[in-house]
Amino acid sequence: MDTENVKNACSAGASQEAAGISGSVPSGRLHAFYGLAAAVLDKRGAVVRWTGTAQELTGFPAEEVCGRPVQELVADLPDDLRGATKMPESGRVRLWHQRGDTIDVTFRTTRVEGSAEVLVLAAPTHHVYDHEQGAALLRALSAQNRITIALHDTDLTTVQTNATPDTPGGRPVQPGTRLGDVLCAEDAESLDAVLRQVLETGVPVVRRNQQVSWRHDPARQHALSLSAFRLEDARGLPTGVAALYIDSTDHRARRHLDLAREVAERVGGSLDVVRTAQDLADVLAPAFGDLAAVDLAHSVFDGEEPSKQLGGGNMGNAALAPATAVWPAGIKRGDPIPPIADHPMVRSFRHGETVVLGLDDFIAMVSDPQLVEYLVPKDAHSVMVAPLHARGLTLGAISAWRCGRADPFTEDETDLMTQIASRGALAIDNARRYTREHRAAVSLQQLLLPPATTDTPAAETAGVYLPAGGGAEISGDWYDAIALPSLRLALVAGDVVGHGMPASATMGRLRAAMQTLADLELEPDELLTRIADLVQRLAAEAPLGDHHIVGGTCLYAVYDPVTRRCAIASAGHPPPVLVRPDGTAEVVRISPGPPLAICGMPYETTTIDLEPGSVLALYTDGLVEHRDRDIDQGLRGLTDALAASCRPDRALDETGWALLADLTDQAPRDDATLLLARTRAVPAENTAHWEIPADPAAVSKAREWTTRQLTTWGLEDLLFTTELIVSELVTNAIRYGRAPAELRLIRHNVLVCEVTDSSSTQPRLRRAHTTDEGGRGLFLVAQIAERWGCRHGQDRKTIWSEQLIECPR
Repeated sequence: MDTENVKNACSAGASQEAAGISGSVPSGRLHAFYGLAAAVLDKRGAVVRWTGTAQELTGFPAEEVCGRPVQELVADLPDDLRGATKMPESGRVRLWHQRGDTIDVTFRTTRVEGSAEVLVLAAPTHHVYDHEQGAALLRALSAQNRITIALHDTDLTTVQTNATPDTPGGRPVQPGTRLGDVLCAEDAESLDAVLRQVLETGVPVVRRNQQVSWRHDPARQHALSLSAFRLEDARGLPTGVAALYIDSTDHRARRHLDLAREVAERVGGSLDVVRTAQDLADVLAPAFGDLAAVDLAHSVFDGEEPSKQLGGGNMGNAALAPATAVWPAGIKRGDPIPPIADHPMVRSFRHGETVVLGLDDFIAMVSDPQLVEYLVPKDAHSVMVAPLHARGLTLGAISAWRCGRADPFTEDETDLMTQIASRGALAIDNARRYTREHRAAVSLQQLLLPPATTDTPAAETAGVYLPAGGGAEISGDWYDAIALPSLRLALVAGDVVGHGMPASATMGRLRAAMQTLADLELEPDELLTRIADLVQRLAAEAPLGDHHIVGGTCLYAVYDPVTRRCAIASAGHPPPVLVRPDGTAEVVRISPGPPLAICGMPYETTTIDLEPGSVLALYTDGLVEHRDRDIDQGLRGLTDALAASCRPDRALDETGWALLADLTDQAPRDDATLLLARTRAVPAENTAHWEIPADPAAVSKAREWTTRQLTTWGLEDLLFTTELIVSELVTNAIRYGRAPAELRLIRHNVLVCEVTDSSSTQPRLRRAHTTDEGGRGLFLVAQIAERWGCRHGQDRKTIWSEQLIECPR
């Protein structure tokens, strides 16, 4: 081809570019081949035609390229192309640019039909790679059966889609259709508005939920999740919108199923009303609503049944979720819920229906601006309220709010809320009923236990009790301080097998029995023997199969402030701890007998001396047994803690609670009981003691001793009655008892008169006939004294009487 022909050919190429063949944009629209460089080579490989896009790619104009071998434009020409006259069908090379650097391009060649010329098409390699990856991505998305992809042009006409109407044998949606051709008119308009906004603003939409219906099946709704973004060309000009539709109908069903399962797993694990309500709220927010609240009738918190007319004014907030949310007006758990005026929605709620309200409807229902400000969270647009109805009772309400851009509630979510509220109401009612039973059991146990503190001539005492589970359970642990005649004091600590009402009832029966036996003034070992017999009878009366759960342990101690001695016996119970006035503490060594459920084995009494101001600590094993240490370690810890805490200037009850807090777990598995007794002593000048000879004349001597001692004490007003009591008791000791005999007087807030002899014969009160010469002694004593009695010791008995002293000194 001569030079003139080459110039004509290049001119022809330029005119073709002007006509739109090589990258112009007819009608203002870009097509897929924009930016694709093209050149025509003759049979020798020389360039005969050069397009404008080729010039944009390389920077060389047509007049500089046409007529030159194309190999001169290639940098780093591969060996297989050097000297070759035939172009490969495709490949990747680096072309020189006019400014001196190189460009990585991918090319394809094809022979022009009826000519020896070859058409070469080339594009930057990274553009080709992007195109291939984009096509691969588009094919992959189009192949997903749950993802519908649609490419729309600037008129929102569908250019390409994999959409298929959801009907059996449905055909693919054809290019050129619009949304109105496929969807119901209202749904199509709504989606068109969203896509138009994306096209105009360039702001994408992510996971917008939309309910739609196919045009040919308007009765059936589908839940779609729409994500859309704008398509742009290389120059950033909009070319259309890509929309991805995910049918979330099945996904929402699975999400609802997961939420219902989570309610079943998380709600009801606690028997605390407030904790159960909080668990319910935590499940709903933010999984179901942005905010959730549970409100309950005030009576439900206490375990009682709610009133029949439940509504605002008699309800309080029980739970709010999430914990980080800021509710309006500073609402917090426990706040009362203001009453709301009568309204059709309120009546629907009271009839057990779940109601859904938009913000405007809620404001209209409340009709009080201040109340609206108090109740409505910030940015809220809708609320769903469901009654908590269980076993014929409406316990309260659960509400879920949606705020900001969250979607409004749907009909199927209303059904889900109703199911959740039903399950949650059962869990709350179970907790309410447990609370009622627990309160009744705790009240019973509190009625069965003695006063927490006592103050007697023998000692001041303080008892503390911590139920198992940090107050969640009760059992049969108990303590007691029983005032005995002659100013003595009995101390008891016991532990009954089991938990709950049966254990509390057993504890009450044992405590009553021990008080009765203590009034008989039995020795500690004898008293425990009789209590063990009682436990055996209780076990025999228990229902079949429950015999083994009736039993327990017990420690019984009697302290005499006159002798300052303490007699102790144990039925399988841990030993007491003694804190002496100098602050040293030690475990009292005793010989424990078998637990109360075992009979036939003896108990042994241990006697110790106690200084005034000593503290004797009785306790149950819950105080010294822990998960992480054995009972010996726990006992050492208790001993050390008592030595550090039992100070004369510190109240015993304060010391007891501090010890319980320090020595027990946060939620102990067993009850813990502690009884502290700080001992006192009757001064020696307040007692008098004489030995009585076995001679009837000793009766008059005893009266003389008594008269002299009462005069010394300033108790002349009791002389006559006391002389009469002494005469009768001494006479009986000489006549019916055995030597040696003793007379003892004790002065405190009462005047105690004791006569002891070596006979074990039990005195008997009887009414003498008119003609009888005797038999009136004990009858007279009983009439004169405030009270009287008899106690037995080893080979001896003591008959005693007490008279009140009007002005104790």
